[in-house]
Amino acid sequence: YDDILVRNLRPNRMAWFAPLIVLYTNAYLFPDYQVLISKAALFVILWLAVLTLTGLLSAVNEIYESRPNYNGVSIQGYLDIAKILFALVGIILSITLITDESPIVLLTGLGALAAVIMLIFQNTILSLVASIQIAANDLLKEGDWVEVPSFDADGDVVNINLHTIKIRNFDMTYSVIPTYKIVDVAYRNWRGMKESGGRRIQRSLTVDMVSIKFCDREMLERLRRIDLIDAYLDEKIARLDAYQREHADHFDSPLDGPQLTNIEVFRAYITAYLKTRSDIYTTGDMPFLVRVLSPGPTGLPVELYIFTRTTEWEQYEGIQAAIFDHLLAAAGSFELRVFQEPTGLDFSAFAKAVRDV
Repeated sequence: YDDILVRNLRPNRMAWFAPLIVLYTNAYLFPDYQVLISKAALFVILWLAVLTLTGLLSAVNEIYESRPNYNGVSIQGYLDIAKILFALVGIILSITLITDESPIVLLTGLGALAAVIMLIFQNTILSLVASIQIAANDLLKEGDWVEVPSFDADGDVVNINLHTIKIRNFDMTYSVIPTYKIVDVAYRNWRGMKESGGRRIQRSLTVDMVSIKFCDREMLERLRRIDLIDAYLDEKIARLDAYQREHADHFDSPLDGPQLTNIEVFRAYITAYLKTRSDIYTTGDMPFLVRVLSPGPTGLPVELYIFTRTTEWEQYEGIQAAIFDHLLAAAGSFELRVFQEPTGLDFSAFAKAVRDV
Protein backbone atom coordinates (compact mmCIF):
# COMPACT_ATOMS: atom_id res chain seq x y z
CA TYR A 1 0.00 0.00 0.00
CA ASP A 2 3.02 2.34 0.06
CA ASP A 3 2.37 3.51 -3.51
CA ILE A 4 -1.16 4.51 -2.55
CA LEU A 5 0.06 6.45 0.48
CA VAL A 6 2.78 8.24 -1.50
CA ARG A 7 0.36 9.14 -4.30
CA ASN A 8 -2.24 10.62 -1.94
CA LEU A 9 -0.12 12.10 0.88
CA ARG A 10 2.54 13.60 -1.42
CA PRO A 11 5.70 13.61 0.72
CA ASN A 12 7.07 16.63 -1.18
CA ARG A 13 4.13 18.63 0.15
CA MET A 14 4.49 17.28 3.67
CA ALA A 15 8.17 18.27 3.61
CA TRP A 16 7.08 21.90 3.94
CA PHE A 17 5.96 21.32 7.54
CA ALA A 18 9.50 21.42 8.95
CA PRO A 19 10.63 24.77 7.45
CA LEU A 20 7.28 26.38 8.22
CA ILE A 21 7.47 25.31 11.86
CA VAL A 22 11.03 26.66 12.04
CA LEU A 23 9.85 29.92 10.48
CA TYR A 24 6.97 30.21 12.94
CA THR A 25 9.10 29.52 16.03
CA ASN A 26 11.77 32.01 14.91
CA ALA A 27 9.49 34.81 13.80
CA TYR A 28 10.67 36.83 16.82
CA LEU A 29 13.93 37.38 14.99
CA PHE A 30 12.04 39.81 12.78
CA PRO A 31 10.24 42.02 15.34
CA ASP A 32 8.80 44.38 12.73
CA TYR A 33 7.15 41.50 10.84
CA GLN A 34 6.73 38.94 13.65
CA VAL A 35 2.91 38.97 13.63
CA LEU A 36 2.68 38.80 9.85
CA ILE A 37 5.24 35.99 9.59
CA SER A 38 3.61 34.01 12.42
CA LYS A 39 0.12 34.27 10.92
CA ALA A 40 1.33 33.45 7.41
CA ALA A 41 3.25 30.40 8.65
CA LEU A 42 0.27 29.19 10.72
CA PHE A 43 -2.09 29.74 7.78
CA VAL A 44 0.03 27.62 5.44
CA ILE A 45 0.59 24.95 8.13
CA LEU A 46 -3.17 24.82 8.72
CA TRP A 47 -4.00 24.17 5.05
CA LEU A 48 -1.14 21.75 4.63
CA ALA A 49 -2.66 19.82 7.54
CA VAL A 50 -6.12 19.93 5.92
CA LEU A 51 -4.73 18.70 2.58
CA THR A 52 -2.74 15.97 4.34
CA LEU A 53 -5.81 14.75 6.23
CA THR A 54 -7.98 14.72 3.10
CA GLY A 55 -5.20 12.89 1.23
CA LEU A 56 -5.05 10.35 4.05
CA LEU A 57 -8.80 9.77 3.70
CA SER A 58 -8.38 9.25 -0.06
CA ALA A 59 -5.62 6.72 0.66
CA VAL A 60 -7.87 4.93 3.15
CA ASN A 61 -10.56 4.66 0.47
CA GLU A 62 -8.14 3.27 -2.14
CA ILE A 63 -6.71 0.74 0.31
CA TYR A 64 -10.22 -0.30 1.37
CA GLU A 65 -11.33 -0.85 -2.25
CA SER A 66 -8.14 -2.70 -3.20
CA ARG A 67 -8.58 -5.40 -0.56
CA PRO A 68 -9.05 -8.94 -1.95
CA ASN A 69 -12.28 -9.36 0.03
CA TYR A 70 -13.76 -5.98 -1.02
CA ASN A 71 -17.51 -6.55 -1.44
CA GLY A 72 -18.38 -3.37 -3.35
CA VAL A 73 -19.85 -1.48 -0.37
CA SER A 74 -18.46 2.02 -0.84
CA ILE A 75 -17.29 4.18 2.08
CA GLN A 76 -16.43 7.09 -0.18
CA GLY A 77 -19.59 8.97 0.84
CA TYR A 78 -18.58 8.92 4.49
CA LEU A 79 -15.03 9.97 3.64
CA ASP A 80 -16.30 12.84 1.49
CA ILE A 81 -18.34 14.02 4.47
CA ALA A 82 -15.20 13.96 6.62
CA LYS A 83 -13.31 15.92 3.94
CA ILE A 84 -16.00 18.60 3.93
CA LEU A 85 -15.85 18.84 7.72
CA PHE A 86 -12.05 19.21 7.61
CA ALA A 87 -12.40 21.96 4.99
CA LEU A 88 -15.03 23.78 7.07
CA VAL A 89 -12.81 23.60 10.15
CA GLY A 90 -9.93 24.93 8.06
CA ILE A 91 -12.03 27.85 6.81
CA ILE A 92 -13.23 28.75 10.31
CA LEU A 93 -9.73 28.57 11.80
CA SER A 94 -8.32 30.58 8.89
CA ILE A 95 -10.85 33.36 9.43
CA THR A 96 -10.21 33.42 13.17
CA LEU A 97 -6.47 33.53 12.50
CA ILE A 98 -6.83 36.52 10.19
CA THR A 99 -9.39 38.45 12.29
CA ASP A 100 -8.12 37.46 15.76
CA GLU A 101 -11.70 36.59 16.70
CA SER A 102 -12.76 33.57 18.74
CA PRO A 103 -14.16 30.65 16.71
CA ILE A 104 -17.24 30.76 18.96
CA VAL A 105 -17.97 34.34 17.88
CA LEU A 106 -17.59 33.33 14.25
CA LEU A 107 -19.89 30.32 14.65
CA THR A 108 -22.49 32.55 16.32
CA GLY A 109 -22.42 34.81 13.30
CA LEU A 110 -22.68 31.86 10.96
CA GLY A 111 -25.89 30.79 12.69
CA ALA A 112 -27.62 33.83 11.24
CA LEU A 113 -26.44 32.80 7.78
CA ALA A 114 -27.62 29.21 8.16
CA ALA A 115 -30.54 29.67 5.75
CA VAL A 116 -28.26 31.14 3.10
CA ILE A 117 -25.69 28.39 3.63
CA MET A 118 -28.37 25.69 3.33
CA LEU A 119 -29.58 27.26 0.08
CA ILE A 120 -26.06 27.42 -1.35
CA PHE A 121 -25.17 23.88 -0.26
CA GLN A 122 -28.64 22.39 -0.79
CA ASN A 123 -27.50 19.67 -3.20
CA THR A 124 -24.51 18.81 -1.02
CA ILE A 125 -26.72 18.44 2.05
CA LEU A 126 -29.24 16.30 0.15
CA SER A 127 -26.43 14.16 -1.26
CA LEU A 128 -24.96 13.82 2.22
CA VAL A 129 -28.25 12.47 3.59
CA ALA A 130 -28.68 10.20 0.55
CA SER A 131 -25.14 8.81 0.94
CA ILE A 132 -25.86 7.92 4.55
CA GLN A 133 -29.14 6.21 3.55
CA ILE A 134 -27.46 4.27 0.74
CA ALA A 135 -24.61 3.07 2.95
CA ALA A 136 -26.68 2.39 6.08
CA ASN A 137 -29.39 0.43 4.23
CA ASP A 138 -27.04 -1.18 1.69
CA LEU A 139 -29.22 0.11 -1.16
CA LEU A 140 -26.45 0.31 -3.71
CA LYS A 141 -22.82 -0.62 -4.07
CA GLU A 142 -20.20 -0.67 -6.77
CA GLY A 143 -20.63 -3.59 -9.14
CA ASP A 144 -24.43 -3.70 -8.81
CA TRP A 145 -26.47 -3.97 -12.00
CA VAL A 146 -29.18 -1.30 -11.79
CA GLU A 147 -31.93 0.06 -14.00
CA VAL A 148 -32.95 3.71 -13.52
CA PRO A 149 -35.63 4.36 -16.19
CA SER A 150 -36.02 8.07 -15.39
CA PHE A 151 -32.36 8.61 -16.28
CA ASP A 152 -32.30 6.05 -19.12
CA ALA A 153 -29.59 4.15 -17.24
CA ASP A 154 -29.17 0.38 -17.39
CA GLY A 155 -25.82 -1.06 -16.40
CA ASP A 156 -23.23 -1.57 -13.67
CA VAL A 157 -22.43 0.93 -10.93
CA VAL A 158 -18.74 1.85 -11.28
CA ASN A 159 -18.44 4.69 -8.77
CA ILE A 160 -20.39 6.12 -5.85
CA ASN A 161 -19.29 9.40 -4.27
CA LEU A 162 -20.90 12.21 -2.33
CA HIS A 163 -22.42 14.04 -5.28
CA THR A 164 -22.76 11.53 -8.12
CA ILE A 165 -23.30 7.88 -8.97
CA LYS A 166 -21.62 6.74 -12.19
CA ILE A 167 -23.18 3.88 -14.16
CA ARG A 168 -21.61 2.14 -17.16
CA ASN A 169 -24.49 1.16 -19.42
CA PHE A 170 -24.44 -2.06 -21.43
CA ASP A 171 -23.97 -0.06 -24.65
CA MET A 172 -20.67 1.18 -23.11
CA THR A 173 -21.98 4.69 -22.49
CA TYR A 174 -21.97 6.26 -19.03
CA SER A 175 -24.80 7.76 -17.03
CA VAL A 176 -24.07 10.11 -14.12
CA ILE A 177 -26.90 10.48 -11.61
CA PRO A 178 -26.96 12.92 -8.67
CA THR A 179 -26.66 10.87 -5.49
CA TYR A 180 -29.67 12.50 -3.85
CA LYS A 181 -31.84 11.60 -6.86
CA ILE A 182 -31.30 7.86 -6.52
CA VAL A 183 -33.35 7.75 -3.31
CA ASP A 184 -36.16 9.81 -4.88
CA VAL A 185 -36.74 7.88 -8.11
CA ALA A 186 -37.76 4.30 -8.81
CA TYR A 187 -34.89 2.01 -9.75
CA ARG A 188 -34.27 -1.72 -9.89
CA ASN A 189 -31.21 -3.36 -8.37
CA TRP A 190 -30.45 -6.82 -9.77
CA ARG A 191 -28.06 -7.72 -6.95
CA GLY A 192 -30.65 -10.05 -5.40
CA MET A 193 -30.76 -12.05 -8.63
CA LYS A 194 -26.98 -12.44 -8.66
CA GLU A 195 -26.85 -13.42 -5.00
CA SER A 196 -29.64 -16.00 -5.44
CA GLY A 197 -27.65 -17.85 -8.09
CA GLY A 198 -30.59 -18.07 -10.49
CA ARG A 199 -31.93 -15.87 -13.28
CA ARG A 200 -35.50 -15.94 -14.49
CA ILE A 201 -36.65 -16.99 -17.93
CA GLN A 202 -40.16 -15.75 -18.61
CA ARG A 203 -40.95 -16.27 -22.25
CA SER A 204 -43.86 -17.66 -24.24
CA LEU A 205 -44.51 -19.81 -27.27
CA THR A 206 -47.67 -18.60 -29.01
CA VAL A 207 -49.64 -21.53 -30.39
CA ASP A 208 -52.08 -21.14 -33.27
CA MET A 209 -55.40 -22.08 -31.64
CA VAL A 210 -56.69 -23.62 -34.87
CA SER A 211 -54.13 -26.41 -34.43
CA ILE A 212 -55.34 -27.36 -30.92
CA LYS A 213 -57.38 -30.58 -30.93
CA PHE A 214 -58.20 -33.77 -29.06
CA CYS A 215 -55.68 -36.59 -29.42
CA ASP A 216 -57.10 -39.67 -31.13
CA ARG A 217 -55.83 -43.16 -30.34
CA GLU A 218 -53.43 -43.20 -33.27
CA MET A 219 -51.86 -39.92 -32.23
CA LEU A 220 -51.49 -41.07 -28.61
CA GLU A 221 -49.77 -44.27 -29.69
CA ARG A 222 -47.37 -42.26 -31.81
CA LEU A 223 -46.60 -39.83 -28.97
CA ARG A 224 -46.02 -42.75 -26.57
CA ARG A 225 -42.84 -43.47 -28.45
CA ILE A 226 -41.34 -40.28 -26.95
CA ASP A 227 -39.37 -41.53 -23.95
CA LEU A 228 -39.83 -38.35 -21.91
CA ILE A 229 -43.61 -38.70 -21.77
CA ASP A 230 -44.26 -42.42 -22.22
CA ALA A 231 -44.95 -42.97 -18.50
CA TYR A 232 -47.17 -39.87 -18.40
CA LEU A 233 -49.20 -41.07 -21.39
CA ASP A 234 -49.47 -44.64 -20.07
CA GLU A 235 -51.06 -43.29 -16.89
CA LYS A 236 -53.37 -40.91 -18.76
CA ILE A 237 -54.46 -43.53 -21.30
CA ALA A 238 -55.17 -46.04 -18.52
CA ARG A 239 -57.41 -43.49 -16.78
CA LEU A 240 -59.20 -42.64 -20.01
CA ASP A 241 -59.80 -46.31 -20.82
CA ALA A 242 -61.13 -46.94 -17.31
CA TYR A 243 -63.51 -43.99 -17.58
CA GLN A 244 -64.75 -45.06 -20.99
CA ARG A 245 -65.42 -48.61 -19.80
CA GLU A 246 -67.29 -47.30 -16.77
CA HIS A 247 -69.41 -44.91 -18.82
CA ALA A 248 -69.61 -46.87 -22.07
CA ASP A 249 -73.40 -46.47 -22.24
CA HIS A 250 -73.23 -42.70 -22.79
CA PHE A 251 -69.72 -42.15 -24.15
CA ASP A 252 -70.68 -41.35 -27.74
CA SER A 253 -68.60 -38.19 -28.25
CA PRO A 254 -65.16 -36.94 -27.14
CA LEU A 255 -67.07 -34.19 -25.36
CA ASP A 256 -68.85 -36.71 -23.15
CA GLY A 257 -65.83 -37.29 -20.92
CA PRO A 258 -62.21 -36.44 -20.23
CA GLN A 259 -59.88 -36.36 -23.22
CA LEU A 260 -56.28 -35.47 -23.84
CA THR A 261 -55.49 -32.51 -26.09
CA ASN A 262 -52.29 -32.07 -28.02
CA ILE A 263 -51.57 -28.83 -26.15
CA GLU A 264 -51.87 -30.64 -22.80
CA VAL A 265 -49.47 -33.36 -23.91
CA PHE A 266 -47.10 -30.70 -25.26
CA ARG A 267 -47.07 -28.95 -21.88
CA ALA A 268 -46.26 -32.27 -20.22
CA TYR A 269 -43.44 -32.76 -22.71
CA ILE A 270 -42.04 -29.27 -22.01
CA THR A 271 -42.07 -29.98 -18.27
CA ALA A 272 -40.34 -33.34 -18.73
CA TYR A 273 -37.80 -31.86 -21.13
CA LEU A 274 -36.89 -29.02 -18.77
CA LYS A 275 -36.42 -31.47 -15.90
CA THR A 276 -33.74 -33.25 -17.90
CA ARG A 277 -31.67 -30.08 -18.10
CA SER A 278 -29.07 -29.65 -15.36
CA ASP A 279 -28.87 -25.89 -16.00
CA ILE A 280 -32.44 -25.25 -14.79
CA TYR A 281 -33.78 -25.18 -11.24
CA THR A 282 -36.61 -27.73 -11.09
CA THR A 283 -36.81 -28.09 -7.30
CA GLY A 284 -36.20 -25.87 -4.30
CA ASP A 285 -37.22 -22.27 -3.73
CA MET A 286 -37.03 -21.22 -7.38
CA PRO A 287 -40.41 -21.24 -9.19
CA PHE A 288 -40.79 -23.79 -11.96
CA LEU A 289 -43.92 -23.32 -14.07
CA VAL A 290 -45.13 -24.21 -17.53
CA ARG A 291 -48.46 -22.46 -17.84
CA VAL A 292 -51.06 -21.37 -20.36
CA LEU A 293 -51.92 -17.67 -20.44
CA SER A 294 -55.09 -16.01 -21.69
CA PRO A 295 -55.70 -16.55 -25.40
CA GLY A 296 -55.47 -13.51 -27.63
CA PRO A 297 -55.57 -12.43 -31.25
CA THR A 298 -52.09 -13.87 -31.81
CA GLY A 299 -52.88 -17.30 -30.38
CA LEU A 300 -52.54 -19.16 -27.08
CA PRO A 301 -49.37 -18.29 -25.14
CA VAL A 302 -47.62 -21.21 -23.42
CA GLU A 303 -45.30 -19.51 -20.95
CA LEU A 304 -42.16 -20.84 -19.29
CA TYR A 305 -41.51 -19.31 -15.87
CA ILE A 306 -38.26 -20.91 -14.78
CA PHE A 307 -34.83 -20.05 -13.39
CA THR A 308 -31.42 -20.91 -14.76
CA ARG A 309 -28.59 -22.07 -12.50
CA THR A 310 -26.36 -19.27 -13.71
CA THR A 311 -26.64 -15.50 -13.65
CA GLU A 312 -23.94 -14.89 -16.28
CA TRP A 313 -25.50 -13.03 -19.19
CA GLU A 314 -23.88 -15.00 -22.03
CA GLN A 315 -24.62 -18.41 -20.47
CA TYR A 316 -28.17 -17.33 -19.60
CA GLU A 317 -28.93 -16.27 -23.17
CA GLY A 318 -27.44 -19.51 -24.48
CA ILE A 319 -29.64 -21.64 -22.21
CA GLN A 320 -32.75 -19.65 -23.12
CA ALA A 321 -32.03 -19.91 -26.84
CA ALA A 322 -31.36 -23.66 -26.66
CA ILE A 323 -34.65 -24.32 -24.86
CA PHE A 324 -36.78 -22.38 -27.32
CA ASP A 325 -34.91 -23.68 -30.36
CA HIS A 326 -35.83 -27.18 -29.22
CA LEU A 327 -39.45 -26.41 -28.36
CA LEU A 328 -40.11 -24.55 -31.61
CA ALA A 329 -38.84 -27.57 -33.53
CA ALA A 330 -40.75 -30.03 -31.32
CA ALA A 331 -44.17 -28.35 -31.58
CA GLY A 332 -44.85 -29.89 -34.99
CA SER A 333 -44.56 -33.41 -33.55
CA PHE A 334 -47.66 -32.63 -31.48
CA GLU A 335 -49.47 -31.31 -34.58
CA LEU A 336 -49.30 -27.79 -33.17
CA ARG A 337 -48.45 -24.71 -35.17
CA VAL A 338 -46.55 -21.82 -33.66
CA PHE A 339 -48.26 -18.56 -34.57
CA GLN A 340 -46.45 -15.82 -36.45
CA GLU A 341 -47.61 -12.83 -38.45
CA PRO A 342 -47.98 -13.47 -42.19
CA THR A 343 -44.83 -12.76 -44.19
CA GLY A 344 -44.17 -11.98 -47.82
CA LEU A 345 -43.68 -15.69 -48.49
CA ASP A 346 -47.15 -16.43 -47.08
CA PHE A 347 -48.75 -13.80 -49.31
CA SER A 348 -46.86 -15.14 -52.33
CA ALA A 349 -48.11 -18.66 -51.63
CA PHE A 350 -51.66 -17.35 -51.22
CA ALA A 351 -51.49 -15.41 -54.48
CA LYS A 352 -50.15 -18.48 -56.29
CA ALA A 353 -52.98 -20.60 -54.87
CA VAL A 354 -55.53 -18.06 -56.08
CA ARG A 355 -54.00 -18.04 -59.55
CA ASP A 356 -54.05 -21.83 -59.69
CA VAL A 357 -57.75 -21.80 -58.89
